[in-house]
Amino acid sequence: MIVVDTSVWIFALRSASGPEATTLRSLLDADEVALAVPVRTELLMGARASDRVKLEKELKGLPLLYPTDESWRTIDRWTDRASRAGVSFAIGDLLIGVLAADIGGLVWSLDSDFDRMEKLKLVDRFTGPKT
Repeated sequence: MIVVDTSVWIFALRSASGPEATTLRSLLDADEVALAVPVRTELLMGARASDRVKLEKELKGLPLLYPTDESWRTIDRWTDRASRAGVSFAIGDLLIGVLAADIGGLVWSLDSDFDRMEKLKLVDRFTGPKT
């Protein structure tokens, strides 16, 4: 299962013929996409009012991932590890990462924070198309 970050969704929604959109459509058709609740929130907050209802309907068909108490304990361990390595991450990125880890999934993001998370062995990444 692949947890798709907001950065990929935005590219795909802006350019329906781009490589991100093509790959995302394939993953959606194969039921390989899970939606982290912070990504859903970011997408709906950023959508134009005229697009919001349609987007909300489309997202409704995806498995929605919520943090559990164990997710928050994992984030505590991750922030400790990151702090010792001299790096930090935004809470939204940590949530997306931990929700993917909770299901043994991959994160697909264009955000370099996830590269650093992968180097610390916090997440596994889906590389997506070569652009």
